Amino acid sequence: MSKGKLVVISGPSGVGKGTVVEKMMRMRDDLIFSVSATTREPRPGEQEGVSYYFISRERFEEMIRQGEFLEYDAHADNYYGTPRGQAEEKRARGTVLLDIDPMGARQVRDNEPEALLIFMMPPSVEELERRLRNRGDTSEDQIRKRMKRAVWEMEQRVWYDYVVVNDDAQRCAEEILRILANPSEN
Repeated sequence: MSKGKLVVISGPSGVGKGTVVEKMMRMRDDLIFSVSATTREPRPGEQEGVSYYFISRERFEEMIRQGEFLEYDAHADNYYGTPRGQAEEKRARGTVLLDIDPMGARQVRDNEPEALLIFMMPPSVEELERRLRNRGDTSEDQIRKRMKRAVWEMEQRVWYDYVVVNDDAQRCAEEILRILANPSEN
């Protein structure tokens, strides 16, 4: 049985990755979203195995020692990572989409050189900041931190296979699906 593609989608907070991925998954039934593991506590409304796999810090660190992650990182005193077994099981059924940051994307590239890496850019830095502000759930301090990180993340786009601009979520989803269908033609 052949394995499906492994596709990393990265981009700064507020660029619309989640919205674009949802649209893509509605258009193609062979796309499977990879669920990350984390050591942080679940937020209201989050579901085990849907939002994240919520595991203890001790279990996560044991998984690191056993080489059970395709990629992992620590943010805000918590670990986040993609369990290798879960990704492989999903690849047996279709194309697996990972929504991860550039550091995770580099680890995926090291572990799975054939993975397809796509970076999603905002139409402009000003538009990205506007989107973050319009969420209404992000403090001024968090907006500043996310914008600073966004600048660094956007600089990383040079080593991705493709860069797409999310100026319209539907158009962006269609562009990524064209890339997935014919990566060598794009």
